[in-house]
Amino acid sequence: MIVPSSNLTMETELPRMLVAREQARPDDRFVFHAARARMQHVTPEQLRAMNDQAVRAAAELADARPDVVATACLVAIMAQGPGFHCTAEDDITRALRAEGSTAPVVSSAGALISGIEALGARRVAIVTPYMKPLTAAVVAYLTDAGIEVVDSLSLEVPDNLAVARLDPSDLRRHHRRLDLSGADALVLSACVQMPSLPSIEAVQDEVGIPVLSAATATTFRILGELGLEPWVPGAGHLLSGKVPAPAVAPA
Repeated sequence: MIVPSSNLTMETELPRMLVAREQARPDDRFVFHAARARMQHVTPEQLRAMNDQAVRAAAELADARPDVVATACLVAIMAQGPGFHCTAEDDITRALRAEGSTAPVVSSAGALISGIEALGARRVAIVTPYMKPLTAAVVAYLTDAGIEVVDSLSLEVPDNLAVARLDPSDLRRHHRRLDLSGADALVLSACVQMPSLPSIEAVQDEVGIPVLSAATATTFRILGELGLEPWVPGAGHLLSGKVPAPAVAPA
């Protein structure tokens, strides 16, 4: 995985999901490796600079011969304009191939879109930790992908380390500030740095619609790329095993 240097959450939530799967299905075993790209504050300038480091990070990961590579900073990609996840994934793929790696590439930005689509959702509400202009960029990105954002909540935390320190249990009340009356699904954390995993199922039980996050959507795509059933206990409907994995693109 390629993560921002200040990310503390994706390297805990994603392994936590895979370990939960291992405990239920001991034949499935996972190892996890990460490369870091410098980014301390969630500003347009630092997000662009982080994206520029993706090729170097991908080359480092290629040496470990991973089975799948995920780039995990949703807003760094979405802030560059609609459809940029395709460009980012292609750039990382070329870097991997140049180093002899055949691993497929997943981005959290693309995974969130495909996760929403896999649920059959067309109208969503989202919670982000971002300042309002960056949340607006995420809304525009999803809108361009054919997903209507019926409501959004910005927690307005600019420091990336402070985002990681947010209490995921607070999301059990934050979501009540959203109008979910027209939503098919709720994105409880449209950010791989904002912790949400402990609250996904509790909020889903309360609101009665599928609840997902950037992290659960990325895990869904990773499992699909590995040819495994996208199932993780306690991680929301997207990872319930009832939602078919998207088709795997040819290598």
